[in-house]
Amino acid sequence: MSDPDIDIIPIAFLNGLAPPLVNFANAGDNCTTFPEGPSLLDCPQIEEDIKTCQAKGKTIVLSMGGATYSGGGFQSADAAVDAARTLWATFGPEQPGSNALRPFGSAVIDGFDYDFESATSNMVSFGQELRRLMEDATASGDKRFYITAAPQCPYPDQANGEALAGGVSFDFIMIQFYNNYCGVQSFVPGAAQQYNFNMETWDAWAASTSLNPDVKILLGIPANTGAGAGYTEGEALASVIQYSKQYASFGGVMMWDMSQLYANEGFLGEVVNALG
Repeated sequence: MSDPDIDIIPIAFLNGLAPPLVNFANAGDNCTTFPEGPSLLDCPQIEEDIKTCQAKGKTIVLSMGGATYSGGGFQSADAAVDAARTLWATFGPEQPGSNALRPFGSAVIDGFDYDFESATSNMVSFGQELRRLMEDATASGDKRFYITAAPQCPYPDQANGEALAGGVSFDFIMIQFYNNYCGVQSFVPGAAQQYNFNMETWDAWAASTSLNPDVKILLGIPANTGAGAGYTEGEALASVIQYSKQYASFGGVMMWDMSQLYANEGFLGEVVNALG
């Protein structure tokens, strides 16, 4: 992945938290299972892909949850903390003496993404422990790590609400402005007030509710007609992006997903041109 117009690549999904379970769709075709842990995939090709992309300056985050996740989070705060430590040993920096199985081998991801689409419990304790582990690693000389989220656009988000309501410090959030009434398709060009498209509401969240006052918001859009309801292109999309750029928290555009994007020739260029 050498495309200079792409900065962040979320890998989807970690769809089980305790114990860790992964489903990478067809990207998992070259993975095998660990003999000592047959529920977890060993993915040397993805390991090499991560290293290649990071060498080209790309940020790689692992998305947790997804539409098929039904675990509900954790039964207690202690269980959430334990799970955070396990995931850190599994996907974070290699730890001397650890016997954790590592799907990506020696590759180290740059962070974790909250992409839960149903109610979850104790995710604040989980995120706070992840943040502590990340900051300790960075203070010891490692790279910077990120915690991100991909809430749906209705506010407040029902699945990640407690974490987003000041419980967890997020570095950036990639809001899904699709499959909902508040998606990009609801934007009215030239209107003095937007009644459905709610970037203004999320910018207010960033300024007044987010634990991290410097959090950035990415405008999440479908990358093709088959990627989600509300696909928008051309001048209509350019208008949405131009409008969103007025907000201090705006940080760019997220597209779902990579396969849909590359099947839609020229779309990435449209987005980049609109971003200016």
